[in-house]
Amino acid sequence: MWLITQKNLTYIDISNTGISSMIPNSFFNSLSPKLENLIMSQNMMYGLLPNASITFDSTVIVDLSSNNFVGTIPPFLNFVNVLHLNNNHFSQGLVSFLCPQAKMPLIVLDLSNNSFSEKLPDCWGYFDNLSILRLKNNKIWGNLPNSIGSLNKLSLLQLSNNNLSGELPMSLLNWRSLISLDLAYNSLSGYIPYAVGNYLKNLSIMTLQYNNFSGALPLSVCHLTRLQILDLSNNRISGTIPRCIYNLQGMVNTTNVLQYASLDLTYLEYSIPYDLTDNPSIMWKRKEQNFGGGHDSVGLVKAIDLSSNLLEGHMPDEISSLIGLVSINLSRNQLSGVIPSRIGQLTSLESLDLSHNELSGEIPTSLAKISTLEVLDLSYNNLSGMIPDGTQLQSFDTSSYAGNLGLCGAPLPKCHEDEGAITPKNIDKEQRSDNFKLGLYISVVLGFIFGFWGVCGTLVVKTSWRHAFFRFYDNIKDRIYVMVVVNIARVCRRT
Repeated sequence: MWLITQKNLTYIDISNTGISSMIPNSFFNSLSPKLENLIMSQNMMYGLLPNASITFDSTVIVDLSSNNFVGTIPPFLNFVNVLHLNNNHFSQGLVSFLCPQAKMPLIVLDLSNNSFSEKLPDCWGYFDNLSILRLKNNKIWGNLPNSIGSLNKLSLLQLSNNNLSGELPMSLLNWRSLISLDLAYNSLSGYIPYAVGNYLKNLSIMTLQYNNFSGALPLSVCHLTRLQILDLSNNRISGTIPRCIYNLQGMVNTTNVLQYASLDLTYLEYSIPYDLTDNPSIMWKRKEQNFGGGHDSVGLVKAIDLSSNLLEGHMPDEISSLIGLVSINLSRNQLSGVIPSRIGQLTSLESLDLSHNELSGEIPTSLAKISTLEVLDLSYNNLSGMIPDGTQLQSFDTSSYAGNLGLCGAPLPKCHEDEGAITPKNIDKEQRSDNFKLGLYISVVLGFIFGFWGVCGTLVVKTSWRHAFFRFYDNIKDRIYVMVVVNIARVCRRT
């Protein structure tokens, strides 16, 4: 009641105080037109918000998040600049609030984690200044309307975990300032726009997992040089992984490239720059995790997740150039060929899942050199040979290698020579022996050919040499005959 008597307040912060009551209508009606900050978050307040008749003279920040408010959003909140109503139980009035029939000053709108079950409105032309839009974790349905492309200042869009359907509108290519795009856990379908990488140059986080997207991964994705988190898992993406993937410079760098990914709201007397990468939902080490802590933590996460799609072809060697990657998940596709031999260059890698593909050949010895590896799954492929020695690969459970009948060596059973599991040293000895035998056979054959035809061929061609040879041969024969006869006669006379 004392607050109601204060007519000139510009800053009210009663957040995280344990207040558990309804807010009386008189409180909102007593607010000063000069109000700039109203912070009442993280309490246990409940009930309906009244539609106050107040109008504001300046820019306003209102944060009523993390309470138990229900019902509809009152229209007077249309005229604030930053509005946080997330983590409540609002369920009605989304369409009326977002279709005010007049230009609105909203810059930040967070209605996530509520109970809205209405169709996504088609009135986005009224929000010229909107930079951050969070509607995730509701029950909003319908298509993404074309008018949503008019939000040309949009830097962050979170619509994940709703019931959205239909194809992505081409108007989304107008989001030239977009840094984070989260449309995961919906029923969206169609192709990913082929020109996405030619327009959304600032995109750093793209999470579209658990939808029904189909078609090939567009080559223009390689133009997203700031991209550092790409999650398209659990869709119907087909074709091959582009070899131009090496151009994703955000995954080549091991530094935090999102340290400047913030929206400067200091002119609104907002205490700190507004983080544009807060709490992205990522499948990390086999668990769905939200990365809090702002861009200082998520900026160090460089991840590719294309699992549970219809990808085929080889795993490109160029992926070994993305030395900043900490997580790769290409499992449950139809990839073939061998694991790139240079994969050991990914010295920051903590999680690698290539399971349930058709990969063949041996496990590269360079993989054993990645000391940071904590999760490894190569199961259910066609890999063969001995698991490379090294404490890193031997420390994983046998389930990491299951379903590869040709693999042997710790932690699997020992290799046997009769099963073709020969060490590289023995292979080199056998190869040298085979090469020597081959050289010997070639020398004998060539020697016979040149020796035989060198003599006989000359006698056939040269007549005088042939006559001389046979005269020489007859003389030798006669001399031997005379010597034998004389010696026999001499022996007979002595006896």
